[in-house]
This record gives sequence, structure tokens and C-alpha cells, in this order.
Amino acid sequence: MDHSQMDHSTMDHAATKGGHMDHVAMFRRRFWVSLILTVPTLVFSAGLQDILHLTGPRFPGSEWIPAVFGLAIFIYGGRTFLVDGWWELRHRQPGMMLLISLAIVVAFGYSAAVTLGLHGMDFWWELATLITIMLLGHWIEMTAVMSAGDALGELASLIPDVADVVHGDHVMTMPVTSIVVGDSVLVRPGASVPVDGEVIDGDSDVNESLLTGESAAASKSVGSQVVAGSINGSGALTIRVTKVGNDTALAGVMKLVAEAQASKSGAQVLADRAAGWLFYIAVGAAAITALAWYLITPSDPNFVLERVVTVLVIACPHALGLAIPLVAQISTSLGARRGILVRSRAELEDARLVSIVLFDKTGTLTEGRQGVDAVVAVGDTTEDELLQLAAAVEAKSEHPIARAIVDEAAGRKLPKLRVAKFASLAGRGVEATVEGNGITVAAPRVLTERGIHMHPLLVHATRDASADGKTVVYVLRDDSVLGLIALADVIRPESVEAVATLRSRGIRVAMLTGDSRAVANWVGARLAIDEIFSEVLPSQKSQIVERLQAGGAKVAMVGDGVNDAPALARADVGIAIGAGTDVAIESAGIILASSDPRGVADILKLSRATYRKMLQNLVWGAGYNVVGIPLAAGVLFGAGILLAPAVGAILMSVSTIVVALNAQLLRRLRLGS
Repeated sequence: MDHSQMDHSTMDHAATKGGHMDHVAMFRRRFWVSLILTVPTLVFSAGLQDILHLTGPRFPGSEWIPAVFGLAIFIYGGRTFLVDGWWELRHRQPGMMLLISLAIVVAFGYSAAVTLGLHGMDFWWELATLITIMLLGHWIEMTAVMSAGDALGELASLIPDVADVVHGDHVMTMPVTSIVVGDSVLVRPGASVPVDGEVIDGDSDVNESLLTGESAAASKSVGSQVVAGSINGSGALTIRVTKVGNDTALAGVMKLVAEAQASKSGAQVLADRAAGWLFYIAVGAAAITALAWYLITPSDPNFVLERVVTVLVIACPHALGLAIPLVAQISTSLGARRGILVRSRAELEDARLVSIVLFDKTGTLTEGRQGVDAVVAVGDTTEDELLQLAAAVEAKSEHPIARAIVDEAAGRKLPKLRVAKFASLAGRGVEATVEGNGITVAAPRVLTERGIHMHPLLVHATRDASADGKTVVYVLRDDSVLGLIALADVIRPESVEAVATLRSRGIRVAMLTGDSRAVANWVGARLAIDEIFSEVLPSQKSQIVERLQAGGAKVAMVGDGVNDAPALARADVGIAIGAGTDVAIESAGIILASSDPRGVADILKLSRATYRKMLQNLVWGAGYNVVGIPLAAGVLFGAGILLAPAVGAILMSVSTIVVALNAQLLRRLRLGS
């Protein structure tokens, strides 16, 4: 995929997102208009006034107001249900829309007939409230599940539009789409690498964390490989292009994200499934009712029609239409107060089934930054003096190692020393004059290049630190090694509790990382994680999720980087740490805004409580219909029980209230405990 194709992909996703947002806006707009029109319909409805034993305002022509406003609501507010219901009917996939369409068509037809002279009570008020409530339910539902398709756009934005191409002694700025394999590209300090390639000149540290998950910047020199989307450090690099378009590592990640998102089927809403069953039940019951009562009372067609209308009124899914959306809205707001942002309701529902939580290490279980783990000094130099000298030299550097050393010195409240003649050794370290002495904070390669020998204590300390995958730098005075500083990825203080809580609830916990096996094992040992996947490339992360799923596990993936995006999209539940990159957030269904991994346990708890409340509402909403339909048909007529259309409409409204109150009980759920 070349850069122009990336732009088209981005636009396609933006269009998808825009279309979806337009759909939400449409439901919102139609709801408010229908609500405004419903008020006078209720006020002037003679049928509703008879039920409530009230007397409303009267003036010449006022009897036509419910019909006029009811017709407007039917056309404007009901149109979307009628269109979608017709689609479900044509494709033989009856669901919520077809059931709603059936109800409003029957209510409209019967009310129009009564208004024009048929004996009976009109249902303009029932028609208006049904459409308005259904519009509200669908607006709430779509708002709750709306997810943006910006992941690919975020990935594409990592690639610059132009690059500096070297032609002999000249450097020309050209579009990235014009670059071909074999070209030489100059990557200036701080710039993004535009293509995959091999370094042919220069030394620098390159931040590849967005693509590899490595917490430390990678040193690059002649012969090193660089990937598109990584960020160059303080040195200039000239690279020979080896891959462009679809062949680049970033394009591969984009392809994986697109495939994972496309292959993930949306969870079928239980309410819609129940509505499909209710459609067949309602139509069948109405047909049986019509036939039975026609045979029993052939001389009273109005009574037969009243029974049929009552059956279909009972089938009106007031409660069923709000059963899921109300719970979804409450659960998302409840989660938000705990820092859990739900972008996909389907994934929140699936979280209750999760059997294994797969954590990315860097930026998730760890803080994604290095910290000083050990200071080893030899000779007359103390640990604090060694750290003080190193911090003085590193104070002017922006390298992650430098920041870690300076922060450690500040934490120990060590006095600052005077520094002069600061210089950066690209890919090797930094040096400066401190209190009149030449001090160098150097990578191991500097000692090798200068032929400097270390004290045996430092040799052993280096071996131990390397075995744990720690980064080691040495502090030199001229050519004498004063000691070393070992640095490691800083583990989040909340991670131990997060892992322990999940394991106590019977959830398997695993960790994957692009870091070395030594680093992964070191972190895993401190968090009591035994299932570890190390040295994993972005494509392999997605494959690991698939492998776990193939074994029957429901996988929740927790990550924060671009390299996690395919796995987040592939997992049954994708959870992004909120402090992570935008692309990781856009690829996940749930976001932990607080970056606290303990929130994962809260997500699983919220999921179980939400699903339980949804089932309760569905049992009430659908079960009430199943019980009410036979009564409306008149099966207990012989016992003196005959459900009038008006009573059926009122009871359906009561059912809606019960569902709404039951949904509110979810607010009592306590998270974080």
C-alpha cells in the first residue's frame, strides 16, 4: 500500500465514521421532532382522556389534532423503521425493525379507520409514544456502540508525505509515493523515517517503540535496518531504500488491522433476536385470533378486528426496544466514572466470557520508560558520587537513559555539578567536563573501541544485569571506569495487584513483548506471570492471539502501542491503555483512561453485571409480550377475562417503566473493590 493508497484508506474510514455519525444525528433529530409532536397528540387524544378519565381542551377541529400530528409522526419519525423493516422482510430476517413496523402500521391503520368512522377507540397516542420511544432507544443504542474507524488513518499518519532524497551532492524533497527501491534518503534528527531501508551513513538512536514495543531507543549505524514510521534521534542518517508500499513493515501492520477489523463479526443484539421470535409469534397469534373469533362470532367483525389489533398492540416492543440501550447507556456512564471508556458494547458484553488476559509489557504493565535499577561503583568513588557525575553529564541530553539518570539523582537530592564542553557521541553516549575532569557516560561499545578493561566487580555486575536484560552504561573519568549504572523498564506499582486480582478470579494472565527473553522473564518474575511470549514482532502478536483463540480461550488483549493494534483488533476484547497511542485506542473496543491495569478486572466485573441486567430486562420485556399476547387473543374469554386494546397499551407502557427502573439498579454496582 503506497502512501496515496493509505490516504484513500483513511478517507474511506473517515467516510464510514461520518456516515455512522450522520445516522446517530438522524435518530436524535427525529426523536426530538417526534417528541414535540407527541405532546399535542397526547393532550388532544380523546381515547387517552377516556382511559385516564380526564377532560382535555376542546375547540372546533381539535378532534383532528391527534390524527394530523399522528400522521406527521408516522411519516417523519416512523419512516426509518418502515424502510428498515421492509429490508428485513425482503431478506427474510425479521427483527426489531420489522416488529416495530408491524406495530406502527397496525396502530396507524386502525386509528385512521376509527377517525374516519369505524366503531372503536383510536390509538394515535399509542402510535406517537411508540415511535418516539423507539427513536429514543435506537438513538441511545447507536450512541453507546458508535466506534470510529480511525485506526488505519492513525497508522498512515506515521508516514511523512515527503522525504529528502539524495542525488549525488544534492538533496531533493520528493513525495514519498515517488520513492523507489534503491533510492538514498536523508533522515534528519527528529524526523520520521519514511520507508524501510538500510543505513549507509551516520549514527543515531532511533525510537521504534511504536512499531516494535521496545522501551529503549535502538542504536543505528552503517548496516542497521530501519523501518518506516520510526522516529530518528539526534544524529542524521542516510538510508538506502529496501522496501516501499505494501512491502513496508508499517503497511503490513495496517493490513493486519484492516483484516482483523473486517473479520470480527458484530455481536447480534439479543433484543433483535427476541424481536424476530416475537414477530412470528405476533403474526401467528393474530392470524389464529382472527380465524378463531371469526368462526365464533362471524356476525361481529368489529370485535374480531379489535382482538387482532389488541394482539398486535401487545406485541409493540416498548420495553424490548429499551431493554438493551438503557442498560448499555448506564453501564458506559458507570464505567466512565471509573476510567473505563466503552467504544464497543459488543466487546463489553463479550468481556464476561474472557478466560485469559494477554498484557503487552511496555507501557501497560510497565511505564514504558527506563529507570535506574542499580548503581555499582569501584575504587574510591561512592554510588552517589558516580550517579552525581553521570547526571551532570546527562543533564543536557534528551535521551531516555539520560532522563532516567537525572531523575534518579534528583530523587536522591544530589547537588548539581558544574558542566562545560558537553558533546554527544552519536550512538555511543555523551561526554563533558565536570568540575575540571573529563567525564564520559558511555555504552559498552566505547570500552571495546578504546580497549579499556574493567574491574572484576563491574564484569560480574555487567553479566548479571545483561542476564536480566537490563541496559548498562559506564561512567568514565578519562580512560578509567569509575562504575556502571544498570537501567530497566519501570514496572507500574499497580501491576502486581492487577495480576493478582485477575488470577484470584480464575483468569489466566499472560504477557507478550517485543523485548528480549531476559527482559520479559525479569518482568514476569516480579509480577508472578508464568505465561510469557517474548521477542514478538507486531504480526506475531496477532498470531499469538489467534493461537490462544484456536485453543478455545476467549482472549482480552491489553496494549498501548501501534505494534499492539492488530492484536487489539483480533482479540475477542481489545483494551487500550489510555496513555497509549491514538492508533491503539482506535483499534480497541474498551479504553482504560487512567492507564491503571487494575481496571481490567473492573471491566470483567462490569461486563458480567451488565449482561445479567440485560438478560433480566429481556426476560421481562419479551416474556411479558409472550404472556400478554394469549390474553389479548382472548384465550381466557370463557373465564371472563378479556384484554381491551386500551388496557393492553397501558400495560405495555407499565412494562417499559419496569424495564427502565430495573436498568437503573445497575448504578448500585461498585467498581474498584
